[in-house]
Amino acid sequence: MSEGPPESTRSPSSGKGTASGKGERVRRERRRRSKRVPTDKPTSEPRSLVFWIVSVLGALLAVGATYILVIYPASSGPGSGKDVEVTIDRDEPLASVIEKLDRAGLVGSRSRFALYARLVSPTVAPGPHLLTDDASPQELLHRLERLGAATKAKVTIPEGWNRFDIAKRLQTLHVASQTAFLVATADALLLRELALDGDTAEGFLFPATYELAKDSDPRDVVRRLKSEFDRRFSALEQNHRLGRANLEATLGWSRRDIVTMASLVEKEAAVDEERPIIASVFLNRLRDSTFKRKVLQCDPTAGYGCLVLREKLPACAGYAGKITHAINMDPQNTYSTYTHEGLPPGPIANPGVKSLQAVLAPSITKYLYFVTRGEGRRHAFSETIEEHNTAVKDLRDRAQRDPRDQRDHGDH
Repeated sequence: MSEGPPESTRSPSSGKGTASGKGERVRRERRRRSKRVPTDKPTSEPRSLVFWIVSVLGALLAVGATYILVIYPASSGPGSGKDVEVTIDRDEPLASVIEKLDRAGLVGSRSRFALYARLVSPTVAPGPHLLTDDASPQELLHRLERLGAATKAKVTIPEGWNRFDIAKRLQTLHVASQTAFLVATADALLLRELALDGDTAEGFLFPATYELAKDSDPRDVVRRLKSEFDRRFSALEQNHRLGRANLEATLGWSRRDIVTMASLVEKEAAVDEERPIIASVFLNRLRDSTFKRKVLQCDPTAGYGCLVLREKLPACAGYAGKITHAINMDPQNTYSTYTHEGLPPGPIANPGVKSLQAVLAPSITKYLYFVTRGEGRRHAFSETIEEHNTAVKDLRDRAQRDPRDQRDHGDH
């Protein structure tokens, strides 16, 4: 039996064949891979281009969003701070609101403001708005929303101011339109809500310092001032329950009557210590049986009549604060306490705590008359008409000797 050649004697060519076979496979694999490279390039380049485009667009959108939501809202308005009154209807579409603001000169770029407003989507409060043409877009929307985010104004209302004075200050400080505030103080529905039985809120707009949002709803301002009055007057009633009961028992006075009398005291008094004395004079005139005509003869009441009845009173033509004899004696002036007995139809100003307290706790006197001395507007008080006439003569003599003392002196 023949045997194959030993392994050591195999042809070397068989090993070479094996090596060359492996090399051939490697070369084929390399060629295959090299053929795939061109097919990869066309797909990677479009992907890179798309990524670049998306990145650029994203950056542009981010810049645009930053501008429209951060930079633009804080930019100044187109004007110099002029008041502009705009009335927004209930449920008025935002597009219509934007158009009104644009026509009123309140926005610099209508398109940019419209884009910002639509992004913010504000809830605009209906009614009259007092705006300013220098307000930033953000401030403008805050005022229109009336949600408390608008800039605040510090509003000080001095004792003795009437609602007309307050209305002017609110307009000056851009809190509310002068006209709209006066309308609110005479709004029958609001007066009923506030438990006020008069024609206006006069007398119940408590004098104090408030922080009020610019472009406030005028009715909310009235509510705020009346709320402060309620708080202060409630405390006074608690501290002077006997005085309150006495006024009700002897004169049948309501809270409104007390406030009306306090408004007279507020307009007549210049120094605090005289307030209870002046209150006693007016109360004595109403209670004293020897004082036949129950006239209070308070000049400021007739002057207030010229504010509210100007068109009906010829004597008030051209009235600018100077109360004349004709104004006092005009029988058509229902606020004149020279021609009409008792209290005027309502308060003539908004009294502070000290004047309200003076009525609830007046001095105990027999005085029926008083006249200003001239210096510091202090008064000379008298029990009889003779004493009073002497005080008036002395005042006139001093005024003649000193021309600087030619001022309007109340004679009661």
